[in-house]
Amino acid sequence: MLNFPQWLDIIIRSIVLLAVLFLLTKWLGKRQLSQLSFFEYINGITIGSIAAEVSTGLEKNFLHGLYSMLVWAAVPFIIGLLSLKNKKARNFFEGKASVFIKDGKILEDNLKKEKYTIDELLQLLRKKQVFNISEIEFAVLEANGELNVLLKKENQPLTPKDIGLQVAPQKENQTVIMDGEILDEPLSECGHNRGWLNIELDKLGVSLENVFLGQVDSYGKLTVDVYNDKIQVPDNQEKPMLLASLKKCQADLELFALQTDSKNAQTMYQTNAERLQKILDKVTYLIKD
Repeated sequence: MLNFPQWLDIIIRSIVLLAVLFLLTKWLGKRQLSQLSFFEYINGITIGSIAAEVSTGLEKNFLHGLYSMLVWAAVPFIIGLLSLKNKKARNFFEGKASVFIKDGKILEDNLKKEKYTIDELLQLLRKKQVFNISEIEFAVLEANGELNVLLKKENQPLTPKDIGLQVAPQKENQTVIMDGEILDEPLSECGHNRGWLNIELDKLGVSLENVFLGQVDSYGKLTVDVYNDKIQVPDNQEKPMLLASLKKCQADLELFALQTDSKNAQTMYQTNAERLQKILDKVTYLIKD
């Protein structure tokens, strides 16, 4: 084996082990980064400790450290496969959810079993914007330690479905400008091109090179953030103008119905005014901003 200076040996070992840790983490999956079980938490600490020890412990065998890291990475991978196929194994290694509140009543025994105090429970509820326990239908502590809350039906926020209103599906915002550069792929995904983008920028009175971030929402509206925070970017007025035009048209129809002497014309104007009012009731919340 080549004899490197100690400082160079440490650098080489560190780079190699960093690459190995990265590959092992990719192999184990994203769950390692987001929701760690107790076993995975211990496993991550141990693998990191082994890597640190082998990286600086020049008197220790390098391959022995790699073997140990591979073993510690393989064990949770195998356990993960078992958990996918067997419910009992999944409950044992990952734990089970515990119900803390049911029908507005706190289940004290489950709190004690999970070693949670009432203060800790109230803190978790406040994070969910819930301050009154009697409003809760169901609250469960998941295996990863997150508390999920279901409010009683009368305390849940009103949705368009509750009032029989059909709305268009919401799409994710597309970032079309970043650091003054146009991103063509997301721009085409939202059904626009550079010509449209330049027109919209002209309406806002900003130039492309001054835009730090530009996004198109699901309704096709462009919003931008410029480098100079002192510059006030005007809001796109197309939707408010459309809403104002619709309201004016509806008011004109009602006025025509009052002014005409013809019964047929009066009925026609009044009928269409009512139809337009129903349309306004359905779309106002979409175009009022």
